[in-house]
Amino acid sequence: MQVRGFLLLLALILLAATAEAGKNKKEKGKKDGSECEDWRWGPCVPNSKDCGLGYREGTCKDESKKLKCKIPCNWKKKFGADCKYKFESWGGCSAQTGVKTRSGILKKALYNAQCEEIVYVTKPCSSKIKSKSKGQSPPLPS
Repeated sequence: MQVRGFLLLLALILLAATAEAGKNKKEKGKKDGSECEDWRWGPCVPNSKDCGLGYREGTCKDESKKLKCKIPCNWKKKFGADCKYKFESWGGCSAQTGVKTRSGILKKALYNAQCEEIVYVTKPCSSKIKSKSKGQSPPLPS
């Protein structure tokens, strides 16, 4: 009977130790220990110039923190780096304006960014005439 009581006590101790270890893992799983859920994030501000590595500041109630971020150097500055769009193909060249246009529909707004639902972009029409004979060299003069 004493062996059975001892085994029962040992099982209870192991069970309690396992439960305590589980709590520690859950606490370590939190990145910063903050329980705030309504974070407001600002735009990514590059460390130098207008693209590259930088920081984004966030606030929630009385707390604030900074996250590392990166602005690609080929981003569309007009829309902001946190607004991601799905663009259509370029339209035809307008003879009146000399530009072609395409539209983009908002796909994703990162960090609660304020983004326009539809954006329009233009670019100058190409003045080059594309030839079909690529890779051929002109005949040598004799």
